[in-house]
Amino acid sequence: MKVEQIYTGCLAEAAYYIESEGEAVIIDPLRETRPYLEKLKQEGATLKYIFETHFHADFVSGHVDLAKKTGATIVYGPNAQTEFEKMDTVDGQEIKVGKATFQVLHTPGHTPESTTYLLRDEQGKEYAIFTGDTLFIGDVGRPYLAQKAGSVTKEDLAGWLFDSLRNKIMTLPDDVIVYPAHGAGSACGKNMSSDTWDTLGNQKKTNYALRADMTREEFIYEVTAGLMPPPQYFAKNAKLNKTGYGSIDDVLKRGTAPLSPSALEAVIEAEGALLLDTRHENEFKDGFIPGAVFIGIDGDFAPWVGALIVDLQQPIVVVAPEGREEEAVTRLARVGYDNTIGYLEGGIAAWIAAGKELDSMESITADELAVRMKNGEADHILDVRKPTEYLSQHVEGADNFPLDYINRNMQRLDPQKKYYLHCLGGYRSMITASILRARGFGYLVDIQEGWRAIEEAEAPKTDYVCPTSISQEVIDQAIEAVI
Repeated sequence: MKVEQIYTGCLAEAAYYIESEGEAVIIDPLRETRPYLEKLKQEGATLKYIFETHFHADFVSGHVDLAKKTGATIVYGPNAQTEFEKMDTVDGQEIKVGKATFQVLHTPGHTPESTTYLLRDEQGKEYAIFTGDTLFIGDVGRPYLAQKAGSVTKEDLAGWLFDSLRNKIMTLPDDVIVYPAHGAGSACGKNMSSDTWDTLGNQKKTNYALRADMTREEFIYEVTAGLMPPPQYFAKNAKLNKTGYGSIDDVLKRGTAPLSPSALEAVIEAEGALLLDTRHENEFKDGFIPGAVFIGIDGDFAPWVGALIVDLQQPIVVVAPEGREEEAVTRLARVGYDNTIGYLEGGIAAWIAAGKELDSMESITADELAVRMKNGEADHILDVRKPTEYLSQHVEGADNFPLDYINRNMQRLDPQKKYYLHCLGGYRSMITASILRARGFGYLVDIQEGWRAIEEAEAPKTDYVCPTSISQEVIDQAIEAVI
């Protein structure tokens, strides 16, 4: 029996390849099918099943395309209603793959249909559980993704999750390996470890949500406390995972069409396309096409695209680092943005060579910010970090303006004022600056290296407060103020 975790860092997502006697299962595949098809060919195996732990909201799964290309059967747990053919399962059902056996454990809580798959090895011993977003390493799934499902509340879901963990998962042997769908950095949990697997016994000792003396009421409170609303694309991705979507091959073919500078301008004009610049923030600030929005491919690219671009069908043209055009299109498709319609061939160098106009962003050091504050020249500072980061310590007089909610908070700002922007390291603040510039804000200054540099500068700051000591009431009030 072979078990392999296929981890994708940009989404903090884990898919799994399990094989026995030449038969294989893939659990929670990403949108692109090529890596899985190549793996099957390399191993000489036949894909028998595609297991889905739940309707993913933070990415579009590759189950539909992969099933069409391999003939494999899609498997969901109980209560999963789809618009494509799948295997209907019941709690406790066993599914054979070679000499190994999977058992369906219905574990609702993160979502109503959430399911854990227990793998028994070829000797019949409980070997591993593939928990999806039910149980992470150091955390559990956020019970908020189905709040629109009738009268179900996040407290209801949290209660179901408590029961699922205590009655279905914690009763298993301590040496069972826990394989979750996500690691640190995913928006599906709030306290995830950087480890991507662990034994169940160790999780019982170290995971706050699995404390033996924890009451149901305590669990519900701790799991639901401080939850910010999910990013807007989550519900849309979940719907695509239920209904199906277009071929990834068609998406890649259309999205990797090379465009000359003039052709790019024509496409933007004719299609109302968004120009998405995916280079590094330092390259962007020194020269970008007017109207372009920056979201760097080497940061949390797909999650920020999903949080900020409201329409999944928005036509998009891309400026990408040379040789990474297909990567940009693929990563957009992973979160449901299938309408990329080309990229700037030759990049910014081609734009300059064509004699086209460039814009740039003023950028200063944290030391220069301190000087301007002392001289009364920096009256409007926007801290675009999350409320919890802001509460821990911030520049005196700075307003918390989280990038996550820029679309709903834009009216708070005056396009005629000069704003100084910073985040933790420079990535989020440049995204913010680019969006504001594209919407008519002409007076913007980015602080290089963000809060990390400001901490060492002489700019006046509030006293530091350890994030763990900030009361939940204060956090909730701060969140309410910015959403």
